[in-house]
Amino acid sequence: MPEFATVDAPVAHWARCRPDAIAIDDGRRPMNFAQLDQAVRARAAALAQSSAPAVVWVDEHADLPARVADFLGIVASGRCAAVGDPDWPGVVRRQVLASIPQDTAAPPSPGPATPFYIGFTSGSTGLPKGFRRTHRSWTESFRACLDAFGPGAATRVLAPGRCSHSLFLFGMLLGLWTGAGVLVQEQFSAARALDSLEQGAASCLMAVPSQLLVMLELAARRKRAPIHGVSQVIISGARWMRHRTVELRALFPQARIVEFYGASETSFIAWTDADPGLPAEAVGRPFAKVEIDVRGAQGPGTPGLIYVRSPMLFMDYVGGGDDGTAALRKGDWMSVRDMGYLDEQGRLCLAGRQKRMIVTQGKNLFPEEVETVLAAHPGVAAASVHGVPDELRGMQVVAVVLANDGAQLRAAELAAWCRARLEPYKAPRRYFLCQHWPLTVSSKTNHAALAAALAAATTAEAADSGEPRLRVLP
Repeated sequence: MPEFATVDAPVAHWARCRPDAIAIDDGRRPMNFAQLDQAVRARAAALAQSSAPAVVWVDEHADLPARVADFLGIVASGRCAAVGDPDWPGVVRRQVLASIPQDTAAPPSPGPATPFYIGFTSGSTGLPKGFRRTHRSWTESFRACLDAFGPGAATRVLAPGRCSHSLFLFGMLLGLWTGAGVLVQEQFSAARALDSLEQGAASCLMAVPSQLLVMLELAARRKRAPIHGVSQVIISGARWMRHRTVELRALFPQARIVEFYGASETSFIAWTDADPGLPAEAVGRPFAKVEIDVRGAQGPGTPGLIYVRSPMLFMDYVGGGDDGTAALRKGDWMSVRDMGYLDEQGRLCLAGRQKRMIVTQGKNLFPEEVETVLAAHPGVAAASVHGVPDELRGMQVVAVVLANDGAQLRAAELAAWCRARLEPYKAPRRYFLCQHWPLTVSSKTNHAALAAALAAATTAEAADSGEPRLRVLP
């Protein structure tokens, strides 16, 4: 693999070496490397002759292949490509655009230390925060990915999501980095994804857990035969429900299935091969060049704040405000405010987000642990755990669940399930059913939206008593 110094450099290289090979394909308008290189060069030249600022927004009205070309053209011009989300409400869009500095000075030539990308991550105030990345932070990320995951990661990638999601943008650029190309989907479709993989259109799948669960359920309903052409499945974005790994292996019997833990601000932190026998909290061992330091723990095996040092860390935030969710920096070290510990095998174990921690009965509880237990119930599709004020306990643990299709959930059954697997203070005292599960733009559970709905539903409600019942969350 050639050593590329910048994120856009592979396009020109593969255009010379493999001009007719498909670079990016959305199923309607494939673009080969020669065509992509031409589009990138044209966009960069037009920007060079203009007075465009140092930050240029990617054209969100174009189709996805054209947006990727626009992104790379902005980057090749030395400017920073900002990628907004098409689903932002108008007022949010105007606020975000106004918060990004408009530096009109001539940009430097692209290099390892120059910024190339501004993505956005949700903040607790509702206004997305911009995070800025240098070329080196992602070129190092590509190398870390290929070194850890092996040759399967260097094959054609299916990245079934928008480029406004940094995981899918990384998957798209990974396919261009290796020269294998990328297959994209503007809107995720489990049926189209399965068809494409069965037809051999891609052999590396990069997906979030919610997408894989939909694919598994569809494959089971349609009794699809195993797909043998997939050599790699890369999972990130949320905790993978490891009890479903056996089903995933049955669907993709030739694939190496890996999970990785990271963040928009850090790229890769730790990884592991998917294994149903691993403890739910274990996210794996650090990637090469990644150092981990757990600070503030009260003893071995107890959670502390996870700090990371690596060449893959982001540059800084732009726009937005300090809402208590921003990464913490101390010298070369950074924390995205996740809590965890290193076990005796050197694996990083993740307890949960510092901000989501609940203090109940004088003890610290991380909702993620309880959510993992609930998600393992055969009738539960997703779970969100919260604390609501309680005079006796300080905070009472309450769970919101989404039922699997056709499942008839009962609160007593869920309570027994949790009591059998959790310490008593961790078991939810009340259960709510949400039929319209809210998701963030990155396909994760929108815990903030569920917390707001839960607060409204429990304000005038008396404390639980007697047989637990499953209330419906409006």
